[in-house]
Amino acid sequence: KLSKERDTYQTNTVEPIWQLRKDLKYRLSEMQYYPSTNSCMESILTVNISNQVNFVKEQQKTNLELLNQEKLALEQELEDCKAKLLTYSFEEKTGLFHEVPTQLLALECPYPDLKSSVLSEFHKFADEYWTKLQEIDHQLKLITRNFGWSEEDQWVYQTVVNQYPSDLQSRRALYLDMLQRHLPHKSRHELVAHEKAWDQYHFARSQRRALILNWAQARKAFLLKAVMTIAEACAVHETEVMLANNRKKQQDICADLKGKVLQWRAHQQETARLEAAIAARRKEKEDEKEKIQKEKEMIQRAEDKEKVRKYWAEKQRKWQDMEEKDLQRLAELKKLMIEQATKDKERVKFRQELLEKRLMERKELALQEAHEEEERERRLEALRQQVAIVAEIDPARMMADTVASKAKVGIGSEEEFVLHRPLFTLNTYSEQQIISDPRVRVELALREVGLHKTLYAREILPKIPPLKLPRRDMESTIFKM
Repeated sequence: KLSKERDTYQTNTVEPIWQLRKDLKYRLSEMQYYPSTNSCMESILTVNISNQVNFVKEQQKTNLELLNQEKLALEQELEDCKAKLLTYSFEEKTGLFHEVPTQLLALECPYPDLKSSVLSEFHKFADEYWTKLQEIDHQLKLITRNFGWSEEDQWVYQTVVNQYPSDLQSRRALYLDMLQRHLPHKSRHELVAHEKAWDQYHFARSQRRALILNWAQARKAFLLKAVMTIAEACAVHETEVMLANNRKKQQDICADLKGKVLQWRAHQQETARLEAAIAARRKEKEDEKEKIQKEKEMIQRAEDKEKVRKYWAEKQRKWQDMEEKDLQRLAELKKLMIEQATKDKERVKFRQELLEKRLMERKELALQEAHEEEERERRLEALRQQVAIVAEIDPARMMADTVASKAKVGIGSEEEFVLHRPLFTLNTYSEQQIISDPRVRVELALREVGLHKTLYAREILPKIPPLKLPRRDMESTIFKM
């Protein structure tokens, strides 16, 4: 039936659309291949195409409206069936428990009091189950009234909880986490309260189903026992007819039958009491299980908090140890820098004294050399006076070319030219001037001991003044702005 309906829907809905699509493609290809056709024909084709498209749209719209109506009707029918299956009317439930079976009414008993006692026992038995059923239904109504959730939220809750099997480890934590994702507008307290109410509702429903099942079994057993009892009564009556003179025996048999009925009633009451005790123990077991689960969760949370506290304490202790080590290392470095500064001051002082001593020696050596040079010049001048040549008058030599004039015209150029002074004047510092700068000397001293890249070197080098302070008008102020 479903395949036929699907084929009918495809024939009425899908195939016209595909047919229209093929026709449109064919007509567009014709219009592209024959663009020179009459404009009147093109307008007619356009109108036909528009009519077909509008017709298909109207047809689709009608089909969609029919489908929506069928959908609404099916949803309403499903809701009605669901309500009809889940709930019974008061008259139906009353008839289910208080209606006397036709088999019991159709039985012929020679003792009216026995039949009336059996019927009264059946009514008492039915009243007991009916009272229990009313209590359970009242409890279900109270639980349902206290839910306070919409149907959609209730459906989401049932769907999410049913996804997790009952034997799954950490089932409650998993579906509570999933419920918080799907129902963000519900707090965890509301979810836990609804979970407890939903468990109570399921427990009451299971009690109701068990009660109805027990009622059916007890009713069947009661009917069987009543039939057997009435059959025994008929047999006893036949015996009474046959033995009319033995009335005492008949009374004993009636008393025995009545005792059996009372005993059976006591057995039924005991069975009902045991079933109620079993249900109470099961509920107590479930509550104890839930309590143990909550205690486990609390213990787990306390353990997690203790772990976090220990972690932060350990981290704080490590930070404190690192800070103490850094402070100790800083103190050692400061002490080392102070000792190094003292040593540097002594070395600078020693170098300064050594430099002054060398300068004095150089001055004395320069004075001695100057004195020796004067003495040498004096001796040379005396020698020059002794070997001086007195030139005679030579007009030819006077009018002849000099060596320099010959050199200009290339005469005597084969001789090697000796440069007695540099070609260019160099405006720079000499090696002696650079070495005399105290900043260079301190830097070289620090480099020799491997301290030129330390923090001490960076601090002390900018503070050393040059040998000759610069003029105030040459000082840069760009870094002071």
